[in-house]
Amino acid sequence: MASVIIPIANGCEELEAVTLIDLLRRADINVVTASLDSGNIVKPVIASRGVVLIPDMTLDEAITDDYDMLVLPGGLPGADHLDNDPRIHTLLKKMSSENKYTAAICAAPKILANAKLLEGKAATSYPGFIDNMDLENTQIKQDAVVCDDKIITSRGPATAMEFALTLIEKLKSKEKRDEVAKGLLWKDN
Repeated sequence: MASVIIPIANGCEELEAVTLIDLLRRADINVVTASLDSGNIVKPVIASRGVVLIPDMTLDEAITDDYDMLVLPGGLPGADHLDNDPRIHTLLKKMSSENKYTAAICAAPKILANAKLLEGKAATSYPGFIDNMDLENTQIKQDAVVCDDKIITSRGPATAMEFALTLIEKLKSKEKRDEVAKGLLWKDN
């Protein structure tokens, strides 16, 4: 079974986080949500609009396992908290070195850029994030979802469903994406 880790931090964009978790689980993908807490005491995460999310475990506990993909939800200051955590950068670099998927949406692609994973890649983000960074070797696009090898990025809350469906297709198959999309009454089905 494919396995995904989704780190969530206070101030994350709840629409993105919940959409990703929900759709990936509908596709029978093992999703582990991890808070930035240390040790093994899980605390609730307060998202950007006040929604309370309960992570499955702490990042300290989660990083001992192997995953096929790491997905970073956006939102502020959630993306800043993720970006400021050295464990996230270490995990991103590990996933990249193992040729595994890394994905980010909204403000979170800046974390991929700061981890130097967007060098020579095409990517997108919420307006004003990676396009305002000095990324000479990154092709900035305005598409809803951009896939470049094992790096997948997306624009923001309105693109979260398309982003999640793309992740399903990458981890499972086009057929599984279509099956999940059909159950959601997604516009393409």
